[in-house]
Amino acid sequence: MTIVIGTDEAGYGPNLGPLVVAATAWRIEAAPAAAEGAVSRLASRVARTVVATGPLWGDSKQIYRAGSGFAALEQGVLVGLLVAERSLPADWPALATTLGGIAPPPALLHGEWQRLAGLPLPREADAQACRGIATTAAAALAGEQASLVAMVSRAIYPGDFNALLDRGLNKSDILSQTTLDLAAALRAEFSDEPAVIWCDRHGGRKSYAALVARHFAAPLVQTLEETPACSAYLIASVGPTAPATQIEFRVGGESRLPVALASMTAKYVRELAMQAFNEFWSERVPGLVATAGYPVDAGRWRAAAADAIRAAGVADDSLWRRV
Repeated sequence: MTIVIGTDEAGYGPNLGPLVVAATAWRIEAAPAAAEGAVSRLASRVARTVVATGPLWGDSKQIYRAGSGFAALEQGVLVGLLVAERSLPADWPALATTLGGIAPPPALLHGEWQRLAGLPLPREADAQACRGIATTAAAALAGEQASLVAMVSRAIYPGDFNALLDRGLNKSDILSQTTLDLAAALRAEFSDEPAVIWCDRHGGRKSYAALVARHFAAPLVQTLEETPACSAYLIASVGPTAPATQIEFRVGGESRLPVALASMTAKYVRELAMQAFNEFWSERVPGLVATAGYPVDAGRWRAAAADAIRAAGVADDSLWRRV
């Protein structure tokens, strides 16, 4: 058996809203060297077995685009949570409890993120349909002697993001630090089992050996490959029974099922946050067009909402990510 951990992010580029990182963990009946083929067969079986209007799990950029596909995105994530956690979150607080650190800091709960506390779920997906699909998906996984064993996430809101910048980190450092913290925590949960970790490439970064050594407290990290397409490392055993772990950072990593569901989870959390954000400000600025927070449109939004931002007393550093 091998634990396969996949990670990805949403919101790396925007100036508004949180950066969200997510990770999923799967147990498969294969040796680490054969994980790629086993996961590919698993993905094919899920695609053949699960009847839905489109792909259940895939790259979030293909499933969801602004203005369309939110129901499919939400359905895929909630089905994953039902398979992994055996429960369907009824609201944002329950989702935050299940996934981990996605709630905004307490200091922000009186401002533009306050609506999250009372946000009911699902928003657009059908809860009963999710339960039925989850039963079918779990059976498809079992048919390949596989299981989805964990889904976790972390959201970094603008104030905390800027504080990390002030400590000397850059945007890529923040992404890598958050990703590796999540991956290392999941690896620790299954420390006595062989594991591989698949990450989407972090911006233009090509070298990760020092970061991996620090976050996994590893005495030795062997570089296996550092190319424009993939950076791969072998993490030496950190205990008497813990096997070595291979970790990869690959361009186009979302093509692998564990990374794809992490991508969807991160995107779902970010979209829920941005829905609450836009609802809050649109009530204060009649006719204000919602934003996804990306630089050009974020500048438009910031200018249109400037008076309301000052009136609400929201500090610039807690609103605008200095990316």
